[in-house]
Amino acid sequence: MIDTGDTAWVMMSSAMVLLMLPGLAFFYGGLVRRKNVLATIMQSFIIMGIVGVQWVLWGYSLAFGSDIGHFIGGFDYIGLRGVGLEPLEGQTIPHLSFMMFQGMFAIITPALITGAFAERIKFSTFIIFVLVWSTVVYAPVAHWVWGGGWIGDMSVIGISGGALDFAGGNVVHITSGVGALAAALVFGRRIGFGTEPMGPNNLILVVLGTGLLWFGWFGFNAGSALAADGIAASAFVATNTAAAMGAVTWMTMSWIVQGKPSVVGAASGAVAGLVAITPAAGFVEPMPAILIGLGAGAFSFIAVQLRLKWRLDDALDVWAVHGISGTWGGIAVGIFATAALGGVEGLWHGNPAQLGIQLIAIVATWVYAFVLTFVILKVLDVTMGIRVTKEEEAIGLDMSQHGELPYAD
Repeated sequence: MIDTGDTAWVMMSSAMVLLMLPGLAFFYGGLVRRKNVLATIMQSFIIMGIVGVQWVLWGYSLAFGSDIGHFIGGFDYIGLRGVGLEPLEGQTIPHLSFMMFQGMFAIITPALITGAFAERIKFSTFIIFVLVWSTVVYAPVAHWVWGGGWIGDMSVIGISGGALDFAGGNVVHITSGVGALAAALVFGRRIGFGTEPMGPNNLILVVLGTGLLWFGWFGFNAGSALAADGIAASAFVATNTAAAMGAVTWMTMSWIVQGKPSVVGAASGAVAGLVAITPAAGFVEPMPAILIGLGAGAFSFIAVQLRLKWRLDDALDVWAVHGISGTWGGIAVGIFATAALGGVEGLWHGNPAQLGIQLIAIVATWVYAFVLTFVILKVLDVTMGIRVTKEEEAIGLDMSQHGELPYAD
């Protein structure tokens, strides 16, 4: 039966997750150079339109339609056929509400990748990339984990149980973070990388964006309980706790290493903590959430230093924050999960097998997301070209791609 309280909470959570897109737009827009602010914001904004339509037409069906080979969903829900007011089995919200909530996850995931190729992608190619990537990377992995595929139930490969991913560690953060790594390799470095200043243009936007992301993440994680209940409350607390610890950890490490407590570091640490707690939010208690946030801030900070050493131009550190902290979160849930919340014990509570299951899911997602993203971009590069010309990059994407400027000088 429909529960009005659960329905109201999930609908509100959906709106909160959508608000994360403007938050991400501000966060990324503040981190790029002044000549690319509008183009960067536009990439996050227009994905609300592109994937918002794609999800209704075929994305939802491929992710949550009837299982085909434990790999992808069928065509049951094409154009939302059969998606109506009645709840799915085991749920207390309208099917339409569940579809829309999941749609917000599908929208924000490709938006995260845009930070990897910031300041150098052709907008026409960007549109095609988002459509293809959402279809052949996001939808299958969402099906693997939540739609009846092999990661959620590994009995199909002879393993009892399935991976725990409460709100999208594999589905959202590893796919986008590892996809960003592939994108950075395919695109190559920006002109002047390592020799010209490429610092943020507006730290106020960065902090504002972080605040909106932090707020929206409560809908992202606590909303994934799909009910206004104790699990949602537990996920809410774990989310805030990990974000807080991530912010403090990264700020402290930047203070030790660089001699000053970095504002960008504090914001990035908060996001890393939010990323890491995503797969674990409904499965762990507050004290493990502190450890998860601590690990996220530390591991992602180290990953940024390695990225700089390797001269990899993942412009806004999507791999370091989402890929690494998403991976740590998936491992951490295998360590700290408790049956008192999620019904499955982790390593800490005497079940090492769950950690092994988490690692299988993580490795599979890493490989799939990296290979498919790499191939998609290579094909697009041959057919359309993925990168703006040197002249267009020099004047900035705001003018070269959109013919507009963000500020009235």
